[in-house]
Amino acid sequence: MSGANFILLINLSVAGLLAASFMAVAFHDVGRAPARWLAFGYLLGMAYFAVEFSIPVFADARPVVVAAFAVFLGATIAFNGGLARKYDVAPPWPPMLFFLFVTTVAVYFVQDLPRQSLARMMVYQLPYAVMQFVGLAIVWSSRQRLARLDRILMAVLAASGLQFASKPFIAHALGGWGANPQAYVQSSYALVSQSLGTVFGLALALLMLAILVRDVLAEATSKSETDTLSRLLNRGGFTRHAEQAVLGAVRQGVPVALVIADLDHFKGVNDSFGHASGDRVIETFASFLREAAASHHVAGRIGGEEFAIILPGTNLAAARLFAEGARSAFGALPIDGLPVDNRCTASFGVAELHPSEDFADLMRRADQALYQAKNAGRDCVRVSAGPVNGQSSAAISIRADSGRN
Repeated sequence: MSGANFILLINLSVAGLLAASFMAVAFHDVGRAPARWLAFGYLLGMAYFAVEFSIPVFADARPVVVAAFAVFLGATIAFNGGLARKYDVAPPWPPMLFFLFVTTVAVYFVQDLPRQSLARMMVYQLPYAVMQFVGLAIVWSSRQRLARLDRILMAVLAASGLQFASKPFIAHALGGWGANPQAYVQSSYALVSQSLGTVFGLALALLMLAILVRDVLAEATSKSETDTLSRLLNRGGFTRHAEQAVLGAVRQGVPVALVIADLDHFKGVNDSFGHASGDRVIETFASFLREAAASHHVAGRIGGEEFAIILPGTNLAAARLFAEGARSAFGALPIDGLPVDNRCTASFGVAELHPSEDFADLMRRADQALYQAKNAGRDCVRVSAGPVNGQSSAAISIRADSGRN
């Protein structure tokens, strides 16, 4: 058995294992359309390697060569379909399928050219390069935020496209790709070509598996950190993300503030109008908080009717204004299921991180400021001016003019 034949068998086995891996990811989460397309792509890859391996048994292998080309190009198209689904880009099916048809026809007609013709080799290899660059364009055009793994994937797609484009020249330098299709597997070029295919095919597959598993884990983590009713972070999720935001603000040398809010007389809402109405109050305040928060803010529901939001890049004065604006706006909101003249209010505690503090200290002072706001009659904002002799001092009470309790 030639070295190229041996690598073909390895590629056939690897493609099968990769297809099974992507199918396992798809079965784990039936919503994973990217995994299904990638599994299909590697199944087509298996078919391609099987066809390549069978070429020597055909007296006239030209139709088989054309079929092998179409199957492998179809595999790259399916791979791009998986990329498009993963990166939330509309799959360019019509142009890709039209390209498949046109290039397959072109490969059929160039079979009459001299086998070692550079033009013939380029017609066979360049479509693969084009599909790799289409995949690169799909990832590049994504509206998602690209992480390091995504950028590595783009680099590997570019390198894979370049290696396909260079194969005609590699074949020419190595003395061609065999006197006929049957002799291909005995050529030095076949060994190099199949080896390159193994390296890039495996690299792309492992990267996509890593990216899909990363997304599955991130989704599972997000679900575990999300409060079902409010759709904000729960206490554990808020603490983790808030600590990271505080550390980031400290590293950047910018201020960071914390606002804690507690819904006033919430037990009375439940007792008077029922728990369904209480849930709607929670949902309304959470929705309001999501809309008021910027993309770099971290908001969460940290208790039954208690909420918190961390504000990186915000000092105490600006955080107080944020809290007062939230207090005033929420107090004017109608709540579904409550009488028209009934308005819900909230009390707020605000603190800014000081150099000697950590997140726990910040949380403690904001909570103490909230406690003072509740004792002051509710529907107001209290701010903690900062630690004094190990204790927190709270000052500046902002009360609603209406005098609501």
